[in-house]
Amino acid sequence: MSTITSLGIGSGLDLNGLLDQLRDAERGRLQPIAQQKEAQQAKLSAYGKLQGALSSLQSAADTLNGSALFGSLSSSVTGTSVTSAADSNAVPGRYDVSVTTLARAQSIATGGFAEGETFSAGTMSIQAGDADPLNVTVAEGDSLEAIRDSINAAGSGITASIVNDGDETNPYRLVLSTNETGTNAAIQSISFTGGDERLSFEVEPETGYVEPYAGMRETVAAEDAALTVNGIVITSQSNQVEGAIQGVTLSLAEEGDSANSTVIVERDNFAVRDAISGFVDAFNSLKETTADLTSFNAETGAAGELLGDSALRTIDSRLRGVLGGIVSGGDFSTLSDIGISLQRDGTLEIDAEKLDDAVVNQRQALTTFFAGDTEAGGFAGALSEMLDQVLDDRGLLGSARSGVESRITSLDERSARMEISIEREIERYRVQFGQLDSMIAQMNQTSTYLTQQFDNLNSMLGRDN
Repeated sequence: MSTITSLGIGSGLDLNGLLDQLRDAERGRLQPIAQQKEAQQAKLSAYGKLQGALSSLQSAADTLNGSALFGSLSSSVTGTSVTSAADSNAVPGRYDVSVTTLARAQSIATGGFAEGETFSAGTMSIQAGDADPLNVTVAEGDSLEAIRDSINAAGSGITASIVNDGDETNPYRLVLSTNETGTNAAIQSISFTGGDERLSFEVEPETGYVEPYAGMRETVAAEDAALTVNGIVITSQSNQVEGAIQGVTLSLAEEGDSANSTVIVERDNFAVRDAISGFVDAFNSLKETTADLTSFNAETGAAGELLGDSALRTIDSRLRGVLGGIVSGGDFSTLSDIGISLQRDGTLEIDAEKLDDAVVNQRQALTTFFAGDTEAGGFAGALSEMLDQVLDDRGLLGSARSGVESRITSLDERSARMEISIEREIERYRVQFGQLDSMIAQMNQTSTYLTQQFDNLNSMLGRDN
């Protein structure tokens, strides 16, 4: 679109300034649309906050909607010989644990070598446990470091390192350690086809030394863990002992009678109490969010983005229906029965003593109330199902969000059409102003010409007189 940039030059009038004022006046027609769009965007953001609070409540309800939570067990330990962790297969009970021996990994070491020592070509064949032999190729002239790196690069259950024992002549030793503890993982033999006996190892049953003596020696013997649980002797290849106590993993930490431990497996009351408290907190957080979104300040006239919103009113009504509903089939039928009461401000409050009694002494009734016999049979399931209907893309909240998004799109289209209309109107003004500028310029030229002619005529008449 062409633009006339010389408006006013011919007439001397500020036509560009006038055109800008007209443009500003015309663009004022866009302001109501912009205000409507801003309001709709604020409403969409408010729906996002509401969705977040509802999703948090649903997550808390889902945690309560399952018997696994109410059947969960925890283990505690007195003493320092072990730590413990219980799973869902554990059985409540008390277990006395004494650790006689901790499981250990084996270490073997070469004799000392001088700095820069090299070796002839060959193959180290390392036999550890029941695994296939680890074959490591040693090239002619390889250093101790090269052999170490080749062993580690193989990615087996053996780690190689070099230790400096401080000897003035031959301080460097190659040390091989098994990654796993226990006798089943121990190295039984190392043969070296290059004929260098210093890289060979074979356990002598009585002493653990090697034959020949020039080879590697066992510096730390592999050992199995030994412990007693309620007087029963147990051995383990690892310090992580599973199965000694059903559903409990024991981590052995210290030997000796002074470290004896007692492991107590019991129902995890804390987990249940924490899940119920989490539900109450999530609901109260939702109420705080909705109170903010529907607030009204009589003095300033400021209102929440969802004040009077029909979708929010429907959601609130459905929530009240679930919270005040009755769950059949058990000793508990309402939230108040387990110590959760609805306050005048719409929030929930916990009677700690009443809830603790239900958690500790009426666990099955509590399970039936929250989880029920089917996925939606208990209180938590019914609440989660209702929230599904609200939060689904085609649900109540999803439909409300879609409606707002459609209105925003419509407002954008109206604004674009009006922008085009305004620019066309301004262009029409610009053409008219250009014509006006040209006409006034011509009139000014005619006026100047006539004035000059009159002046000339007066001069001629004056000379004649």
